[in-house]
Amino acid sequence: MSTCCVGCFVGLGCLRWGWKRCTHTGADDSATWPPANAEEFEPVPHLCRIALSVYEEDIHHPQFPPLGGYRLNPDFVFKRVTYQQTQGRAPPYLIYVDHTRHEIVTAIRGLNLKKESDYKVLLDNRLGKHMFDGGYVHHGLLNSAVWLLNEDSENLRRLWVENGSCYKIVFVGHSLGAGVASLLTVLVVNHRDMIGGIPREMVRCYAVASTRCMSLNLAVKYADVIYSIVLQDDFLPRTPTPLEDIFESIFCLPCLLLMVCMRDTFIPEHKKLSDPRRLYAPGRLYHIVERKFCRCGRYPPEVRTAIPVDGRFEHIVLSCNATSDHAIIWIEREAEKALQLLKEKSCEAATTPPEVQRFDRVQSINKEHKDAIERAVSLKIPHAVTMMSPEEEEKQPLTDKTEKHYIEEEVTPKHEVGDAPSTKLPTPTNWKELVERLLRDPSDGS
Repeated sequence: MSTCCVGCFVGLGCLRWGWKRCTHTGADDSATWPPANAEEFEPVPHLCRIALSVYEEDIHHPQFPPLGGYRLNPDFVFKRVTYQQTQGRAPPYLIYVDHTRHEIVTAIRGLNLKKESDYKVLLDNRLGKHMFDGGYVHHGLLNSAVWLLNEDSENLRRLWVENGSCYKIVFVGHSLGAGVASLLTVLVVNHRDMIGGIPREMVRCYAVASTRCMSLNLAVKYADVIYSIVLQDDFLPRTPTPLEDIFESIFCLPCLLLMVCMRDTFIPEHKKLSDPRRLYAPGRLYHIVERKFCRCGRYPPEVRTAIPVDGRFEHIVLSCNATSDHAIIWIEREAEKALQLLKEKSCEAATTPPEVQRFDRVQSINKEHKDAIERAVSLKIPHAVTMMSPEEEEKQPLTDKTEKHYIEEEVTPKHEVGDAPSTKLPTPTNWKELVERLLRDPSDGS
């Protein structure tokens, strides 16, 4: 009798789990997020088109014609780098100087299933293998970002200076390239003198369908410069599973996703948050939602945005669209549709001057970033400041400084105005210092 009761109990538990997982849709992950506005989402379709152009063999005659008015001007392409030129150190990319939008864009392509070098980049990782800026990052993607910055920092610096320092430096990538672009942005923000001393607010990154590449404290810390775009049920930003496991099961991906669902269901949320090595999709998240539960087909897409801390795309969605939503061509098309709807809504609801709306949104974004930092502090999100091994110290990117050196330099006062500028690379902002600065009461005059 007892054995029968236990069997019934286990069976009911499995049915309950199956019902919850099968009815969980991508829309549920962002159900409580506020909608994005047209102005902040406006660059996304255009940058998706530039990222898509890296896949094209001939950018003068694109295989995938643009859906809207976002067309790549081949005359604005400053440099295009192929697999042969990168020698497997990084994915192909191009540098695009957009004189109409005053942007210098570095676009990085995603995974090429035919290229062994891309697999080597993705699989060059182990949880906790590489610590950087007080957190953990994907080792292979960081090495690619370091190589790319060393290769083209002088070109980016020259382009930025020659155009009067009024152009933004924008990094965009898809999938594998999104992870490289995100970590490249972190490097540039921490070593801005390599790009002529560009201000932080003029650096932006748009990570389209990004792989998980940085720990939670870094994902929140850089949410003011890195924006991740996710289409509905895309599996990659939700997959904390080591990528080597994914490729070992590439011919049975649904089986793997099912096992990941079962495993993550039984991992408590606090355990996930307390692991400093767990990687996440970077920065602020923009979620394009176009399907609802028990509704067939695609609906007019809407865009939701937030800087979530807990519940940050933690659940795999068991959906037949989990892989198709990862395609850059679908993301560009749905982003274009969503932007048009946002523009129509903003025109219909326009009751205040655009300047006031823009100022209010900037204030709201800054407050969201501050609230995310506060939430991370309240949840005791760990800041990885453990000592490195000698082998890791030798591989510290761009500089021979280690976390020990960074911590020692953070307690030394910075030079005053009028003093000779330091020739050292800028020190990355410490997590504790960042929290104190964002949470400081502005009324105290400091």
